[in-house]
Amino acid sequence: MNPDVNSDEILHSIHKEAVDWRAWAGRVLVMVFAALAGLTVVAFTWMTELAFGVFEQMQQNYWWSPLLWTPLCTAAIVWVMRRYAMGSAGSGIPQVMAALDGSVAPADRSLFVSVKLTITKMVLSTWGLLAGLSLGREGPSVQIAAGVMHHARRWLPDKSQVSEHGLMMAGGAAGIAAAFNTPLGGVMFAIEELSRKPEQRSSGLLLAAIVLSGLMAVSIYGNATYFGVIEVQNLSPALLVPGLVVAVLSGLAGGLFARVLLVSIRGDSGDRFSRWRKRSPVAFGAACGLVIAVIGLVSHGDTFGTGYAHSRAMLEGNDDTSPIYVLLKFMATWITAWAGVPGGIFAPALSIGGALGNDVAQFMNYANAPTLIALGMVGFLAAVTQAPLTSFIIVMEMVAGHQLVLSLMATAVVASGVSRLLCVPLYSALAQLQLQRLPKADSA
Repeated sequence: MNPDVNSDEILHSIHKEAVDWRAWAGRVLVMVFAALAGLTVVAFTWMTELAFGVFEQMQQNYWWSPLLWTPLCTAAIVWVMRRYAMGSAGSGIPQVMAALDGSVAPADRSLFVSVKLTITKMVLSTWGLLAGLSLGREGPSVQIAAGVMHHARRWLPDKSQVSEHGLMMAGGAAGIAAAFNTPLGGVMFAIEELSRKPEQRSSGLLLAAIVLSGLMAVSIYGNATYFGVIEVQNLSPALLVPGLVVAVLSGLAGGLFARVLLVSIRGDSGDRFSRWRKRSPVAFGAACGLVIAVIGLVSHGDTFGTGYAHSRAMLEGNDDTSPIYVLLKFMATWITAWAGVPGGIFAPALSIGGALGNDVAQFMNYANAPTLIALGMVGFLAAVTQAPLTSFIIVMEMVAGHQLVLSLMATAVVASGVSRLLCVPLYSALAQLQLQRLPKADSA
């Protein structure tokens, strides 16, 4: 083999790559839209925090106001959503997974991911927190960012190597990266939940886009996490039994939550409430809002919203957690999702899991409660989503130091395994429900 020929070929390839302005224009455009997706999620975060702050102020001034305000808003959200944007219902992750399905024609992807759905998702999810509903913004952030990135396809050169699937996958992962201030979590979410083609997993450009979106949030909010930093004291073998208890209980509770949620949303059980939900979704939404308001008042306001503030106070030792908080937050989050409003479950799941870990610490007299709180967070989230690696990374970045890494990983794997005994993967099942919205001719 002639080394001179090889050198010439290499130089020719480098020159060809350097002067291909279409390829570079496509790369720059993808990165611009990635930054825009991250900033959109940051704006969505600001909107939701402002909205829930207004709700909290209203509740403090008029303790009874949720009994009127929450049902009214829930009914209005359901009506607007069903009238103008059915694709914005629920978490948003199933919609992105449905859009990535190979059976979906390009013309039908707007049913699941689009700029219109991005805007309506932002508005209606914010409205949900203004109503005090128990929902998170991380799932919606996935659909919001995916809609922004998907729009980039219109502006890419015709011969661009970036596929429409790749843009949606990167956008969905960018939503997690920006929502949790964790670029690594976004990358893992793309691999664990959204990837459908091997080349998507190894695309340096798309991975860079995910990281850039996460950095947009980090540049504005800093490295601080919304639950605060979990300080872990020196670990000892005494953690083994309480840690195993937390892993198993969070797996059982998370699996039960996913199963109840899936059965409720499917609505094919034939019970009275499912029939009412199909017949009168707006009235059913109002009833759900009333139940959520009652639960919130019983919990002294702890179950309203995402659960961030309650979890942060619990980690700091400044909160006298009710022994029934886990049950109440479980019910409030389930009923919120059952109402059919746009909203996610990531943040409430972390809150429920953290409270479960705290309960185990108190019951077993384990002194280092923050450790079990962290294990409960990762366990319940991994059980609900059956995405143990993503859950592990999200919680790992909340923990100061690396002492708890192996314990978090083990808890996520155990809890996810226990959950699989009770329920199929939640988001995959919900994505199949989304695919039923395809026009009959296309879904045949």
